[in-house]
Amino acid sequence: MPSKTMKSILFALMLIFILALVACGSETEPATETEPSNTEDVEVVETEEASSESTSYTIEHAMGTAELAGTPERVVILTNEGTEALLSMGVTPVGAVSSWTGDPWYDHIKDQMEGVQEVGTESEPNLEAIAALNPDLIIGNKMRQEAVYEQLNAIAPTVFAEDLRGNWKINFELYAQAVNKVEEGQEVLTDYANRIASFQEKAGDKLDLEISMIRFMGGDVRIYQKDSFSGVILEEIGFARPESQDVDEFAITNATKEMIPQMDGDLLFYFTYETGDGEGSKVEEQWLNDPLFQQLPVVANGNAHKVSDEIWNTAGGVIAANLMIDDLEAKILE
Repeated sequence: MPSKTMKSILFALMLIFILALVACGSETEPATETEPSNTEDVEVVETEEASSESTSYTIEHAMGTAELAGTPERVVILTNEGTEALLSMGVTPVGAVSSWTGDPWYDHIKDQMEGVQEVGTESEPNLEAIAALNPDLIIGNKMRQEAVYEQLNAIAPTVFAEDLRGNWKINFELYAQAVNKVEEGQEVLTDYANRIASFQEKAGDKLDLEISMIRFMGGDVRIYQKDSFSGVILEEIGFARPESQDVDEFAITNATKEMIPQMDGDLLFYFTYETGDGEGSKVEEQWLNDPLFQQLPVVANGNAHKVSDEIWNTAGGVIAANLMIDDLEAKILE
């Protein structure tokens, strides 16, 4: 009869053998699950998708570099044209600076801004309101907010464009990179380029028309040239400009009545910046009723048209650019 010691040894050996069998079974089980090729394909796709959302990337911008841990989900935007860029790519910011005119958003974007928190203005962003939103990306502009860049960057990775004049597409491409939507951004730019090409084809000889643009403001009248938001769009389309406006500058500011002849053209578009105090509208009325202005051939021939300051100048983004083309189609092609 086996001794107690022998029984203990036999029991221990049996226990080791059972545990070894269990371990072998657990090692081979996952292998049978991944054998079908269609299952492997699904796993690879899921892994790639997860990787694209979590992979960190670096953005070079006007103030240096920004490191982003993955596609940002809570974006604060500090320019009007930047707001339009994000919306066009399907990104709704958690916070945005208020529109220059609007309460707080321009009419042409307010339906898309539901639930977005206002965080001050381009000139004076509200740092406390921005921080309270716990953003994972802030997008701003050196021309507007350089003085508070370090404070913004302490809240969240911050990307700054260089300036706000002229070609909106330069900033747009930076924003697309920052929010990890390069593909979507390219689609927006392609659609815009197709609109330009379609307009050119329909316009034909009408592109020879000289387009003049002026802006009325409280205390200022401006003759807009080529390096302005609307000037860039006219140049892209291929319209001619009056001689004084056919230069690579932003605008002739503080125009005097003696400069009224420089406002003539085959077509004149004018827009007024009104903040609500009536000053812009007052300047507009004074100039439109001035005998010198009334005698301009473009005015006398009924070819002077008032258009939206928001669309033709102030908003400065891709949505406004497309709406400006709508205006040109209505006035010139129809």
